[in-house]
Amino acid sequence: MYAGLQELGVANGEDLKETLTNCTEPLKAIEQFQTENGVLLPSLQYALPFLDLHGTPRLEFHQSVFDELREKLLERVSAIALEGKVEERYKKLEDLLEKSFSLVKMPSIQPVVMCVMKHLPKVPEKKLKLVMADKDLYKACAVEVKRQIWQDNQALFGDEVSPLLKQYILEKENILFSNDISFLQNFFSPSPKTRRQGEVVQKLTQMIGKNVKLYDMVLQFLRTLFLRTRNVHYCTLRAELLMSLHDLEISDICTVDPCHKFTWCLDACIREKFVDNKRARELQGFLDGVKKGQEQVLGDLSMILCDPFAINTLALSTIRHLQDLVGQDTLPRESPDLLLLLRMLSLGQGAWDMIDSQVFKEPKMEAELITRFLPLLMSFVVDDHTFTVDQKLPSEEKGPIPYPSTIPEAFTKFMQENRIACEIGLYYILHITKQRNKNAFLRLLPALVETFSDLAFSDIFLHLLTGNLTLLSDEFALEEFCTSLFDGFFLTACSRKENVHRHVLRLLLHLHHKVAPAKLESLQKALEPTKQSGEAVKELYNQLSEKLELHKPSPAEVTETPSMELPLPTVPTPASR
Repeated sequence: MYAGLQELGVANGEDLKETLTNCTEPLKAIEQFQTENGVLLPSLQYALPFLDLHGTPRLEFHQSVFDELREKLLERVSAIALEGKVEERYKKLEDLLEKSFSLVKMPSIQPVVMCVMKHLPKVPEKKLKLVMADKDLYKACAVEVKRQIWQDNQALFGDEVSPLLKQYILEKENILFSNDISFLQNFFSPSPKTRRQGEVVQKLTQMIGKNVKLYDMVLQFLRTLFLRTRNVHYCTLRAELLMSLHDLEISDICTVDPCHKFTWCLDACIREKFVDNKRARELQGFLDGVKKGQEQVLGDLSMILCDPFAINTLALSTIRHLQDLVGQDTLPRESPDLLLLLRMLSLGQGAWDMIDSQVFKEPKMEAELITRFLPLLMSFVVDDHTFTVDQKLPSEEKGPIPYPSTIPEAFTKFMQENRIACEIGLYYILHITKQRNKNAFLRLLPALVETFSDLAFSDIFLHLLTGNLTLLSDEFALEEFCTSLFDGFFLTACSRKENVHRHVLRLLLHLHHKVAPAKLESLQKALEPTKQSGEAVKELYNQLSEKLELHKPSPAEVTETPSMELPLPTVPTPASR
């Protein structure tokens, strides 16, 4: 409590104790101690007895004076940090720190010492080490001081950042597995600016400040974790962090990050959920502008493009372009904008391989993706238009051809072997589901059972699919639809992929009242958790079971068949006269 006072020649409690121990007249000793160490203001000597008459303890008086002086001192320190020439003001602060640092462990003085350190751009290394070695001091010091400690202690900075990164991933997963299923509000609904206001992004932004070294450390953590886990949410955080610093106009960092302008342009596309022609040209300019010897920047650009929000925007734009090409009778290979979208999709999907191999080279685009797969998707769009027009014709003019039910073998093969084709194919299926196109959905559904790296069973796709399926809620009453969806798709992976099990339970929690009772009963049995199932699955299953129990019709009461004969009313006999 009194640490450091002796070094400054100020008496403390221990001095008083020693004085009282060795004196013969304690009262005189106390009076002398008060005179020597009290507030040295002559006029105060007459005021103190007045306070005594009002029953105000001397401790309370001295404490209030001390608090007032400390506030004035804090204000003065902050003022010194802003006035005069840079060298002069920092010299004053350094001198003040030298005189006061010995009191840093004294709780009442500590805020002043910490304030002085906060305003020094470079705290003496010796003092930083003393702060770092003491847990309480480290915890009490301002983030400005911690930055100076962190920049030379990557492990300590990693310990501070790690819980935030875990929290960020958990928040993303909670959104994907939310029980609130809707096609209107989904994982991709919040705008980029809204997402950047999240707690983790804001905390990391504050921790980094204008320190380029700390920013580079965070990027290295994100790359390492992305490599270790393949979790694409780290790519989202990489982009969000850069744009958060951009919002604050931290030019010290933005100007040295070669991805800044590319990310800024892409961020605008994500906000609109579409890459227009003007921004497409800008993005292409950035990619084409990567100079020889600077290829390493492709690693960071690929990570920015691997962000699910970027992939979502690129894939939605691709589907929209394909629809436009159908109307224009134009082939995919003749559209430069479409080829650029595929180039960026390819770069984003190849991020992990590029960073892992450290071979910074754009992945080669397979010609068949453009010449065979995309025309195949366009043929599906034509099938839909043809069928829709046919249905609108008068009955005598209708063609006899029903909606196509078979899938071209090439489509299934592309979905299994080509990552970009698979991603675009999945987004096309999401598109037709959102259009309430049951025929097209049931036609292509079997192709989802086996896809490249099981992408059809990824959390993001299943999150979007379950949301879009709410638009087809009335179809869940049909046996054929439920059998195709559940038995033909979902249940093929439930036993080996717990995340699929969770998404099916989420869907049924939302739409169980639409499913036929017999089918619902069989699904309940099929989805019963095993001993190996996680707590999340068991919790969802219990919720579903409780809902089903509540919706069970109560047993019909057995009532007697009412008699068809009506009782004759009694007629009173006329009174005799």
